[in-house]
Amino acid sequence: MAPRILLARHGQTAWSLSGKHTGRTDVPLLEEGRRGAKLLGERLHSAPLDGLPDVEVRTSPLARARETCDLAGFGDRAADWDTLMEWDYGAYEGLTPAEIHAGRPGWLIWRDGVPEGETVAEVTARADEVVSWARAADRDVLVFAHGHILRSIGARWLGLPLSFGARLRLNPTSLSVLGWAYGEPAVHSWNDVGHLAS
Repeated sequence: MAPRILLARHGQTAWSLSGKHTGRTDVPLLEEGRRGAKLLGERLHSAPLDGLPDVEVRTSPLARARETCDLAGFGDRAADWDTLMEWDYGAYEGLTPAEIHAGRPGWLIWRDGVPEGETVAEVTARADEVVSWARAADRDVLVFAHGHILRSIGARWLGLPLSFGARLRLNPTSLSVLGWAYGEPAVHSWNDVGHLAS
């Protein structure tokens, strides 16, 4: 069977709660985020996934993703990978969309990128690197990362332009699964937060 890629977004932080663009700033998890990471881990270690015994795990090295990975019970199996770091928001780091739109009406990161940060082309290249790695694997892979980069990976897995990521909502501590259907890249599940209802 062709491999799947499981995408785990990090738990809630103060900045994600307030809507601030959190790129490379190392913001810690809130208690709610730590609780969510443990619940995600319980889900990943329960049937039908059963701890994904053969899965290859990689994580963004940023603290919020690494801690989510650790609390979910995969820290000892995970390799840090800079390619999974969040979009570098440059001059927009720490700003909310409303604050950005006040000075730049109509701005959309998926189309316009950010000043002094990563371009759409640069993020596309990173997402493509993750997709190529996952597709070349001989087993399922699991990544712990961030909202915009995971949405980018989702778009590129499907062979769509990065701008499609604007249509893919992704909540903190969500689980998404990308795989195959009829030989074509497919979404098995997206933005699943059922484990947080516990």
